[in-house]
Amino acid sequence: MKESTRVLASLGAAIALGLLVGASGSDALRHATDFLVPIGALWVSAIRMTVIPLVASLIITSIASASDVRAVSKLGGRTLVVFVAMLAGAAAVAIPLARGVFSFLPPAASRPALPAGAAEAAAALAADQPQTLAGWIGSLLPSNPVAAAASGAMVQLVLFVFLLALAIARSNETTRTTLVAFFQALGDAMLTLVRWVILATPIGVFALILPLAARSGASLVGGIGFYIVAYSLLSIALSLALYPVVLIATGTPMGRFARAALPAQLVAFSTSSSIASLPALVESAEVGLGLSREVPRFVLPLAVSMFKFAAPVSWSVGTLFVGWFYGIPISLGALATVAFAAVFLAFAAPGVPRGAFIMLAPLFNAIGLPVEGIGILIAVDVLPDVFATTLNVTGNLAATAMLAGRRSARSP
Repeated sequence: MKESTRVLASLGAAIALGLLVGASGSDALRHATDFLVPIGALWVSAIRMTVIPLVASLIITSIASASDVRAVSKLGGRTLVVFVAMLAGAAAVAIPLARGVFSFLPPAASRPALPAGAAEAAAALAADQPQTLAGWIGSLLPSNPVAAAASGAMVQLVLFVFLLALAIARSNETTRTTLVAFFQALGDAMLTLVRWVILATPIGVFALILPLAARSGASLVGGIGFYIVAYSLLSIALSLALYPVVLIATGTPMGRFARAALPAQLVAFSTSSSIASLPALVESAEVGLGLSREVPRFVLPLAVSMFKFAAPVSWSVGTLFVGWFYGIPISLGALATVAFAAVFLAFAAPGVPRGAFIMLAPLFNAIGLPVEGIGILIAVDVLPDVFATTLNVTGNLAATAMLAGRRSARSP
């Protein structure tokens, strides 16, 4: 069975069995499902332990290696600027839309108990005084990077790692080569570890969802359905919004862009893989849009590997869903943290199924959400992921068209 099929089957079995246990009214059966809780907690801990070294190694390797070979050319710099600008724009649109959509979701009839320590963390964050702009700026760099990594302060950690990567890039050749090789090896080892964790997803999902379904009943099922619909519709809406953006930026008619994008979108929808759509994307750019070969063949391999345009949608909707499920209000400050992470951490997401959600573990710690919620997001991601992948591919083609500009396109 495919990995996504196993996860979906595990999720369905856990929900069905949990609903039967809940409907039975038997306290003994409900307590029996609690024996699975440590297994689910172990799987979540496995997710958490991989994030910090993975983020650090990928960011340092990408920045320091590029500077080492002077690969950041004019087109490379423009590509990075366009990627960041598009992610920032997606976050600015997706987060308020997601918040508005979730305002229509009624409170859950029953909620699971918060995991140990999560209630105290949420209460502490709620009791914090509003932070001033000066205080926020002063807190951007960590006084202790190790403590920032341990506490999951991702904004501070990312800025420290970014500065460290620049320092490595400016070091002498021997030092730079040694450190880049070390972090490359660390990143490869962590990606192998992440793949092992992902392979255990069906077991972790079953152990995590069954006790929740047994105690939350239909409330969990309804919330999951709302999450899937909201995630899918927002992905579709953002994909459609790219058509007028390309028209304004490049003058390409929306109909022509839609026809050019359709083959790659169909591949993405059927495979849930941006990388699998790369051949169709290249053909869409060169034939469908008439772009010169140089830009698509530089930008598109980079885009399908690291440009996760759907990250602001998936992370904001996921954050709001987990907050709703556990009864923890999500403040504007927390959503701003999600927006920052979606823009800058999306590039470091590992290229494995559901890998982007793994990056949310320290982020959830920072905003007071239980990390166990990530397991729910991974479990139900199989269905809306086809729409998110289609959004990623549409964003890849739109970025390529904007980088090529008006003069690069041949007339149809």
